[in-house]
Amino acid sequence: MISGGSPGARRRRAVLALLAAGLCAPGAIAAEANEPDAWDVKRLMRELGQVKSSRAKFVERKHLAILNAPLESSGTLIYIAPGRLEKHTLAPRRESLVLERDRLTLENMERNQRRTFTLQDQPVIWAFVESIRSTLAGDLATLSRFYEVSLDGGAGAWLLTLKPVEPGMQGVVSEIRISGSRNWIGTIEIIETQGDRSLMTITKDGP
Repeated sequence: MISGGSPGARRRRAVLALLAAGLCAPGAIAAEANEPDAWDVKRLMRELGQVKSSRAKFVERKHLAILNAPLESSGTLIYIAPGRLEKHTLAPRRESLVLERDRLTLENMERNQRRTFTLQDQPVIWAFVESIRSTLAGDLATLSRFYEVSLDGGAGAWLLTLKPVEPGMQGVVSEIRISGSRNWIGTIEIIETQGDRSLMTITKDGP
C-alpha cells in the first residue's frame, strides 16, 4: 500500500491494509444499559465486553498519497466473543479474513490463494489485532499493553484514541481512532505514519 521500505515492511503493511478492514469488526447489537453515574474508558470497556456476538455491514475508504481518489471496498463483518473476527469482502473482489485465537487466515477466492499467520510470529500484526480484539472484548489491560488509551465524549458519542507504544507498530501506524455510541462501534480510522489513512463506516446488518 505504501511504496518504499524493505520487502518485509511492505508485506507487513499489505497485511495491515487488509486488517484495517478485516479486523474492524462491529461493536454490538444489545439492549440499552442503565445510564452510568460516570462515563469513562473503564465503563466503555465494560459495555463492550458484554457483547457476545454481532453482525454488520461495512464500507471502507482508503486514502493513499499516490492516488487522487480513495479506494473503496464493502462487505460484511462478524464478531463472536471473545476473539473470533471475520471479514468478508464482497466488492470490488471477494476476499475473506478470519481471526481465531492466535491464528489469522487470509483468503483470496478469485486467485485461489490462502495464507495463515500465527500472531506471536508477527509482532506488528499482533499489536494491530489487539487494537480491535481487546476493544471488542473490553480488555483494557491487554489494550494498554500495546497502546496509550484515551477517551473523549460521552456514552452517546465517544471517541477512543489508541497510540502505539511498541516500536514496530509506531513505524507503521501513528494512531487508531475508534468512535461509536455506547456498545456499538460506528467508525474506525487508521492513520499511518507515512500519511495514508483508512476510514471504515460500520452499520447494522438487519433489525
